[in-house]
Amino acid sequence: MSNIKITIQYDGTNYHGWQIQPNRRTIQGELTRVLSLLAHHPVTIYGAGRTDAGVHAEGQVANFFTERDGDIQQLRDAINGNLDRDIRVVRAEPASDAFNARRSAIEKIYRYRICKDEVVSPFVYRYVYHYRARLDTDLMRLAASELIGTHDFTAFTVAHADTEDRVRTLTRLAVDESASEIAIIVAGGGFLRYMVRTIVGTLIDVGRGKRTAASVGETLLTRERSSAGPTAPACGLTLVRVDY
Repeated sequence: MSNIKITIQYDGTNYHGWQIQPNRRTIQGELTRVLSLLAHHPVTIYGAGRTDAGVHAEGQVANFFTERDGDIQQLRDAINGNLDRDIRVVRAEPASDAFNARRSAIEKIYRYRICKDEVVSPFVYRYVYHYRARLDTDLMRLAASELIGTHDFTAFTVAHADTEDRVRTLTRLAVDESASEIAIIVAGGGFLRYMVRTIVGTLIDVGRGKRTAASVGETLLTRERSSAGPTAPACGLTLVRVDY
């Protein structure tokens, strides 16, 4: 059996997220279907992160074990030939038997794009959150600094999260602004469900003057989801890369 590592890009608009679900179209489900077809045996694929419905990826990473022999790049091309064009395996490479896309990951980097333009281009509308009201990015940066480091992020996930350990470490939370967009870059070792989008929604509340920057740090201490901001729309979020 060979362990194969793949790097995947996808437009998540038409999918119910990464994780395989019965009677729903997912990224993991599509890859599992194609890989099992090509390998002539059931294949289990392990992903680095479970992106939510509508979230995109430029550098999702996964691995799978297969008995199939042959050129690895031909395998990549065969996978792509059986997928819809909104999912693409951009790289395939051999990995050690010990490699696991999720457990071996050191850091994941996400980017959230907010479009400030009066009109959103049809070439980008799937990948941005259109928010035309002015946002104070200086205040958003001040609020972001409250979240960097190791904290209990219970207030920034769903009330009934699927894990008891809600402590996570953010190594970077940056707010970058250009003429037409605000980009929020989030990096860390792992994330809770909806955590990044809830952080973004909270920072937007700060930027629009609905809450103070200092209140964001206080929200961590409450451990109450109701004290954080709304969950930002999925369309603006992209998994940029996974570092090992």
